[in-house]
Amino acid sequence: MPLIILALGIILLLILIVKFKWNAFFSLLAASLTVGLLNGMNLQQVLESVLNGIGGTLGKIILILTFGAMLGKLIEESGAAHTITYRLIDLMGLKNVQYAILITGFLVGLPMMYNASFLVLIPLIYTFATTARLPLLYLGIPLSASLSIAHAYLPPHPAPTYVSLIYNANINQVLLIGLIPVIPACLLAGILLSKFFRRLDVKPPLELHQEHTFKKEELPGLGRSILAALTPVILMLFGAVADMIFGPAPSKADMIAKGIPDLTAFYQNLLAAHGWQHATASIMAHVLTVIKFLSDANIALFMAVLAGIATLGLRNGRNMESVMKMLGNAVGSIAMIILIIAAGGAFSQVLKDSQINQYISGIAVNFHFNPLVLAFCVAALIRLAVGSATVATMTAAPIMVPIAMQAGIAPELMVLATGSGSLMFSHFNDIGFWMFKEYYNVSIKHTFLIWTVMESIVGLVGLAVCIVIQLMF
Repeated sequence: MPLIILALGIILLLILIVKFKWNAFFSLLAASLTVGLLNGMNLQQVLESVLNGIGGTLGKIILILTFGAMLGKLIEESGAAHTITYRLIDLMGLKNVQYAILITGFLVGLPMMYNASFLVLIPLIYTFATTARLPLLYLGIPLSASLSIAHAYLPPHPAPTYVSLIYNANINQVLLIGLIPVIPACLLAGILLSKFFRRLDVKPPLELHQEHTFKKEELPGLGRSILAALTPVILMLFGAVADMIFGPAPSKADMIAKGIPDLTAFYQNLLAAHGWQHATASIMAHVLTVIKFLSDANIALFMAVLAGIATLGLRNGRNMESVMKMLGNAVGSIAMIILIIAAGGAFSQVLKDSQINQYISGIAVNFHFNPLVLAFCVAALIRLAVGSATVATMTAAPIMVPIAMQAGIAPELMVLATGSGSLMFSHFNDIGFWMFKEYYNVSIKHTFLIWTVMESIVGLVGLAVCIVIQLMF
């Protein structure tokens, strides 16, 4: 019955958006209320679930979206996107531009969360499309594919890092094995898929991008342009390196449970346990705490905006008043996107609170498959229910640990299989689904045909590599 209700909710969304032309924000709210009530929740419970979903989603992503929009506007309006675009074309040639985007997306996406890296790079895609007169999706699909690959396969992203600990896997080997499917996944999901939609005529949304023409002397230098785009990447990379050396920091709940007052105390205890002198451990613990603070996506993007105001705004001849107005307009342009993402969070929360994800997990573990395939399927079904790839990975791993141990499967392969499964079946409850739709200005139908298929290709390639490695070794 829960699966039937989930299907009815998705059908209702499609009817409201496609047939009745409702805005996605209103449609998601209506579907959330309907699914909750059909699952036996009372009116007050449904309302609380919707509000918690909106609040929880915005609490995690509102600053990332806001600062990402501001940084993107600074990069676009200053001409920095044009500077980087022209240099990439000079280096790799126009015929290799897709490969340049794949490489850029992968390197930027390696230390950064998907949403943050997407927002940093989307101005470059818009500028490439308009200046080189190339189809938007011809460039956008390789970008989204490379970012998804880094997000699902590789540490230091939170989900692969976390489940490496759950499975007791060697994180360096997880990184090494995760690199194996990167090239075939990029070629299939990024290059091959884009060829099917090259002729689809879509333009960047007018509220997000207006074509600019710059004289050569008006463009900022390459150093300033790259620094503005890579500031959040550099800051987040420091945090990723710290996690790989010292292990990921525990959650606040875990620290409270263990009687650890704060992150500094955690690092100090960790260093002391490894034989560091008290004074040295104390200083290093404070340094690591600052690094972790600056590497948080919210702070990293905030610092990048501050740097961009100075290097791309004021230094380019604008006064502070005009820069602030430009940044305000950037946030206003994504207001509806923020609401749509928030409503997607509400839909996801209703599915969680109505226990659909637990119902699906219970069904999945009763199937008797190869543990790698089972881990993939459990994560995929949880992704179907909750929308978040990170949540799907982290939820599926504890379920699969005893099965993996009993079967003697290499834990590093279990990490990759679980992360690959978490990419499957992306639909209305996934933030990435709505970001792809709104930023690339495509229809619901084409979002399914492109985004959902692209994510599934990346997931299936990861599973295929896991099975091949298992058979070989």
